[in-house]
Amino acid sequence: MTQQQIEKDKFKIIGGNHEATDKLADKSVSFWKEVFLRFSHNKMAIFGLIALIGIVLMATFVPMFSQYHYSEQLGSYNAPPSAEFWFGTDDLGRDIFVRVWAGARISLLIGFAAAIIDLIIGVLWGSISGLAGGRVDNIMMRIADVLTAIPYLLVVIVLLVVLKPGIVPMIIALSITGWIQMARIVRGEVLAIKNQEYVLAARTLGARTGHLILKHLVPNALGVILVTMTLTVPSAIFTESFLSYLGLGVPAPLASWGTMASEGNGAIANAPWRLIFPALFISLTIFAFNAVGDGLRDALDPKLRK
Repeated sequence: MTQQQIEKDKFKIIGGNHEATDKLADKSVSFWKEVFLRFSHNKMAIFGLIALIGIVLMATFVPMFSQYHYSEQLGSYNAPPSAEFWFGTDDLGRDIFVRVWAGARISLLIGFAAAIIDLIIGVLWGSISGLAGGRVDNIMMRIADVLTAIPYLLVVIVLLVVLKPGIVPMIIALSITGWIQMARIVRGEVLAIKNQEYVLAARTLGARTGHLILKHLVPNALGVILVTMTLTVPSAIFTESFLSYLGLGVPAPLASWGTMASEGNGAIANAPWRLIFPALFISLTIFAFNAVGDGLRDALDPKLRK
């Protein structure tokens, strides 16, 4: 039986529209591109992101290129803001503008370092607990419950008293129990994901626990992890500022926003700028992180996707 060549013009698509099909294909975007588009339409989140980028850039470059050092005593005591000293000076004659951005380095370093440690411990703890289930899950969560029962600030203050104030002791103290919230959130996500078909298929094919966590569970819980981390950083910055305000911060001549606010509190009547500027940037940074976190949460929420 011979095969005859069939001409294409003898056939046509019924019920289809090439233009509509092409239009739908053009509209198809990946998940992360859609997240980016949704995030970019959130004006408050974009403002927070721009503010954070500006703060990080200023903290990076101002102390490097300023003509003054953050601990240099310039001989002008409690001078108000002026063209020479943009944020004024303190009681030792140090330029507050340079000290604010030098302090931003320490505050941001402590906040990001504590958040990264919380991220690593929390993701591992929550993933293993949720994936293992049964007795292992019960034991791991009871340990987290015991640590949660101890007042967070009490633990941090005791550790700082024992370890002596400093950057590393502050990071350690903030991370001792700070990972528990991340662990609980990740555990909840893992419990919802681990019974999905692709995870069961990977288990059937002999995938190890580490492979399941790194290749399947964590990537699919990445959205909630990112949102939680953006809220962990400002919490760590605020706690550091609060402890520094109490005198448990970094030792002199180092400066953080908390130590500067503590030093400026006594001079609020005569030199209010010493308290206003560090308090302003603490508030702005915490607000910016929260705005970015809220924007990420809205962008990653599958219920809001169209």
